[in-house]
Amino acid sequence: MPEALLQFEQIQFGYPQTIQPVLRDFQLEIAPGTVTAILGPNGAGKTTLLHLALGWLKPQAGQIQLEQRPLNGYSRRSLGQWIGLVPQSEHISFEYSLLEFVLLGRAPYLPTLAMPEKVDYEIALDALRQVGMAELQQRSILSLSGGERQLVLIARALAQQPRLLLLDEPTSHLDLGNKGRLVHLLRDLQGRGVTILFTTHEPDVASALATHLVLMQKGRILKTGSLAEVFTNQNLTQLYQLPVDVVDISGARWLCGYKTGRFHFSCLLPETVISWFSRVSVAPEKPSTAAHWSSRRALQAGMWRGCSRPAYSKTA
Repeated sequence: MPEALLQFEQIQFGYPQTIQPVLRDFQLEIAPGTVTAILGPNGAGKTTLLHLALGWLKPQAGQIQLEQRPLNGYSRRSLGQWIGLVPQSEHISFEYSLLEFVLLGRAPYLPTLAMPEKVDYEIALDALRQVGMAELQQRSILSLSGGERQLVLIARALAQQPRLLLLDEPTSHLDLGNKGRLVHLLRDLQGRGVTILFTTHEPDVASALATHLVLMQKGRILKTGSLAEVFTNQNLTQLYQLPVDVVDISGARWLCGYKTGRFHFSCLLPETVISWFSRVSVAPEKPSTAAHWSSRRALQAGMWRGCSRPAYSKTA
């Protein structure tokens, strides 16, 4: 088994305004060439973990190692060439064009006060092409929608040409088509040897992308391992405190979650992620027209196959 690329060793970290530490005795290894999803509820410490990996935050106890060297032994320039980050969002004050903004990703490779060269422009433009935004390269970044801005943040990270790519909720602002684009892009990066670590609230996205899964709860690891080992009914039910069914159908992984008055299911196809929510009201004996229509649509799509629970659920 290859040595870990990134190691968190007995990490403890808390913010000054918090009584309890955000991370406690946290230990995790990320193997090179893997795609690891960190899945967990709000406040689990997922974003804090990424900021520690970048060196933006310093652990109060324990050590972080990158390729068997302490993280604090790297210069900021070296870390910028090693690690790229796609944040959830970023406040942008200046009216950069998209190309100018993505060129900021080349900063770790430029001498102090040096201007980007032709090769830097080519790398930045190629990054925009990969996210489908090259035609808008001269447009102001302040004029973009939230989803478009997210794509440009991804492009800036690609321009860094990192060996380790961190993404914080990368699909949170993306429509279905651009989620599919991101899935293709990250798979391609993995094929080129880039190690990927991302956080998400969406189990379907984790299942579509990840080779390994980390379940986090209240600053601790609940479960970690390969996707097949961790993405199970029992583990996800324990994580979310909600009955969950995970079903494999024809090579695709299905997630069925249940809440009072709402049925949520997701189907993971090879090339995209489909999610559909329906609210169903059911009469004691006979389902309503809306419930019947929703159930029929689900049956036609094959959504109920393999799900062990009834098709109808009553609203409170």
